[in-house]
Amino acid sequence: MALAILGLLGHTGARVSGRTMLLGRDLMDCSQGQLREVRGRLISLVPQSPVAALNPALRIERQLREAWRAHSREPWSAQKKRVVHLLEGAGLSSPEAFLRRFPRQISVGQAQRVLIAMALLHAPPLLIADEPTSALDVITQREVLDLLAGIVTRRHMSMLFISHDLPTVAAICHRLAILHAGEVVECGPVTEVLANPQHPYTQQLIAAAPKWP
Repeated sequence: MALAILGLLGHTGARVSGRTMLLGRDLMDCSQGQLREVRGRLISLVPQSPVAALNPALRIERQLREAWRAHSREPWSAQKKRVVHLLEGAGLSSPEAFLRRFPRQISVGQAQRVLIAMALLHAPPLLIADEPTSALDVITQREVLDLLAGIVTRRHMSMLFISHDLPTVAAICHRLAILHAGEVVECGPVTEVLANPQHPYTQQLIAAAPKWP
């Protein structure tokens, strides 16, 4: 679903049809050149594997700078102070020193925070978070989830949160869509779907999930 929204699913050989509306614009009608303007500027992705998403040969600042230059002609020097604030807001201490590090010198949790800051560079209206906590320990998971929830609220953004973890989805999302075999089989407010699941697959998911208050 995330790849389809970003116009990348076709690279896998899959066939995509339908509409993907963003700010009144159907992304399915956009050319690849137009979609390159959308990716990173209007839609940002926080991937599942933060370490794999960073180039091991480049310092953190270089990677953030390249992400900035992809959609802006404004000089990086004018944005660096703002980027430092983004890293601080993502829970990274000593951001100036942090920018000089290579990915191998940071933890998985720190790498995920870097990617969250990178996703916010152009203040996109939509953030796609693809299993953003699956590679993290339980404590760091909670911190990153709180960070994402706070960012979305403060910046008035929308977030598509992809996860198999129903308790987490219940805590962070307003609406829930259940996918089965690549198809949305049930969709609605989280409390309604979880309290009264209609589709057999949704019922199986809820029955298999750990119980929460």
